[in-house]
Amino acid sequence: MTIARTATPSTARAINDRLALELLLAHGPLTAPELRNLTGLSRPTVADLLERLQRGGLVAVVGESGEQRRGPNARLYALVADRAHLGAIDVRSTGVSLVIADLTGRTLATAEIPAGPEHGDDLAERTVRTLLSTAEQVGVRHLHTVAVGAPGVVDPATGVLNNSGRLPRWHAELLAALRAQPETEVILENEVNLAGIAEHRIGAAQGREDFVLLWLGHGVGASVVLNGRLRRGASGGTGEIGFLPVPGTGTLPNAIGCDGGFHSLVASAAVCELARAHGLTVADGGPVEQAEEVLRSALATGATAFLAELADRIAIGVAAVCVVIDPGCVVLGGEIGRAGGAALAALVERRLAELSPFLTEVRAGSAGGGAVLAGAVLTAGDAVRRDLFGEP
Repeated sequence: MTIARTATPSTARAINDRLALELLLAHGPLTAPELRNLTGLSRPTVADLLERLQRGGLVAVVGESGEQRRGPNARLYALVADRAHLGAIDVRSTGVSLVIADLTGRTLATAEIPAGPEHGDDLAERTVRTLLSTAEQVGVRHLHTVAVGAPGVVDPATGVLNNSGRLPRWHAELLAALRAQPETEVILENEVNLAGIAEHRIGAAQGREDFVLLWLGHGVGASVVLNGRLRRGASGGTGEIGFLPVPGTGTLPNAIGCDGGFHSLVASAAVCELARAHGLTVADGGPVEQAEEVLRSALATGATAFLAELADRIAIGVAAVCVVIDPGCVVLGGEIGRAGGAALAALVERRLAELSPFLTEVRAGSAGGGAVLAGAVLTAGDAVRRDLFGEP
């Protein structure tokens, strides 16, 4: 037997408050009549919640709507953006990028901290110092939440980064230093998962309940979203597609290394090798930059044989994902995905249709080169608002 439960007055107030706050976040400043129209709540209820939210320091009057209108109905209410602040950090082997943002997710400041022997071995300390000083430069004295994107497997139960000895020591040192900051929540997430969140919320996968982001760069990974939710797996390993055994590599990956797996077909070093095999010139530089440049050049000059073989390789891994979870949409991200753009996505989609029995759209990522940082800002913002607005 199902027993109907009626929300208590306090629960109803909390629900209405969060609804109003989310609308102000999504739409910007609104008048009380506009809030009534959007929420369907009564005039007294909206008046009460606005008074309550103003007392709590979450909402303030920021002006009036229309030059001819005056009085209470013309007042514009908005979120108090500096009620709380957040940090977002993208940790790479070459250094750290960071963002300071307000409650609405608006960027207030950015900074870059390079890594490498020439920069010293105190990167964790320098990063925390830069984070705090960058915040102070824009008047922020406390960060409510900091979200960190890092390579490696993040245990969803413990939040511990499992680097299997393959990541620099300073990655773990940075996390420890951040978590030592008083009254600041630190959220650790795999970098590709954060990029997937960005593509889902503000990028190529907006409006999709199911999709996979395939990250193609120095390494290879995937972010899996099903029923609108990011999937991490029992140990955080969902999306470690670089380990996927595939034909064409001559060997197999193992438990401690992805050489011989899908990584060996489509990571930046493999793309450069493939380009050389097709007689294309690969410029000097790091493998990621080389792969980006040779791919752009191939698209500009019509190097169809190289592009077709690269699309074939990518389609092999994508097909394996599609026949297991049937996402209906795959987004190509990372440096190689961005360099290939819509043209590479179309080639992969065409080849995928020959390999998989399921109709799958392949799109180029649109969250840009800062997708990991954008996902970190979104993740930290969600955590801040859960604390201040209450659970949805």
